[in-house]
Amino acid sequence: MFAHIQPLPADPILGLIADFHADANPDKVDLGVGVYRNERSDTPIMQAVKEAELRWHHAEQTKAYIGPAGVPEFNEGIRREIFGASHSALADRRAHTVLTPGGCGALRVGAEFLLRCAKAVKVWVSDPTWPNHVPLLGNAGVDLATYPYYRPGSGEVLFDEMMSALQAAGQGDVVLLHGCCHNPCGADLSEPQWREITDLAERNGFLPFIDLAYQGLGRGLEEDAFGVRLMAERLPELLVASSCSKNFGLYRERTGSLSVVSARAEQSQAAITHVNNVVRGMYSMPPSHGGAIVGLILGDEALRQSWVDELGGMRERINTLRELLVEKLAQAGASGDYAFIARQFGMFSFLGLTKEQVQLLRQQYSIYMVDSSRINIAGINRDNVDYLATAIAAVTR
Repeated sequence: MFAHIQPLPADPILGLIADFHADANPDKVDLGVGVYRNERSDTPIMQAVKEAELRWHHAEQTKAYIGPAGVPEFNEGIRREIFGASHSALADRRAHTVLTPGGCGALRVGAEFLLRCAKAVKVWVSDPTWPNHVPLLGNAGVDLATYPYYRPGSGEVLFDEMMSALQAAGQGDVVLLHGCCHNPCGADLSEPQWREITDLAERNGFLPFIDLAYQGLGRGLEEDAFGVRLMAERLPELLVASSCSKNFGLYRERTGSLSVVSARAEQSQAAITHVNNVVRGMYSMPPSHGGAIVGLILGDEALRQSWVDELGGMRERINTLRELLVEKLAQAGASGDYAFIARQFGMFSFLGLTKEQVQLLRQQYSIYMVDSSRINIAGINRDNVDYLATAIAAVTR
């Protein structure tokens, strides 16, 4: 049965990792892998996570199964962070949440749930979008369509074009939206734009599915949830996939959540029984460790404040690096206008380089990024930013 199977090409990101590690150049720079890094190029464990893990190590009394919905304290805590403790969706019990294996698990469970609701489902995704959105959703069996989102060069959102395309999304359609810190382009919707899209969803009846993978790394925990909270207030139905990989640094723990918002409490309760049934048929139940840690942090005032403070420092560092990179590129004489990078949010931006220029950066300077020239801003630090800017200037002249 396996004899005819041929090897697939390496994943572009995983291939970059291998090439970077094999590179002997002491000045090499990794801007490809999408993990947060500090000034020492480390991806540290947050102090609140360390403390919570120590407490959990002493408190945990069993490794028994936890059930498809996962850790209750996590579900309650992360739901408060996403929607806000006083949000009507929580007060009216219109929102239910399950712990999933990362944001990826949330997206896939959400897609499988949608196919429980309708025989055929069309999901609209932005162009560009995170590449893994396509297999995570498409492999479940939904149909995929795209809407324009990003204008290379100016680095701005193609909002008019986006709204024009989404006029065709109607009842029974699903529109995938990035809640904040758009991956891969970093160009976010403004609050007025969120209001316009919410108006359109009300008129046309499509269901928003919001991917909130970076809450707290853009403008702030509250600000980054603006679109989610607005839509949950005004629309009858909503799906939200969230991840704790970036904002809690729990990459390898695979900790995420799927939240379902319905028009009434009884509808939401019915929906979550189907979500749990989907989970039971896919992976039975999620791993508990990451969820237990996050639940402990969000349920303890001192631990939560420690997390908020450290997350704020990560956010400030990223936003400062954006401004610094723009400044250094101008000083180095790089061809083009990169000012848009400082106006964007989160860990990612496109440099607007050609594939050939990206290859030159890799071959001549050991600077690694994906062929689209999407870079991880957190891979920059004060020790390598001048080298990076000089190299980019050299290949763009």
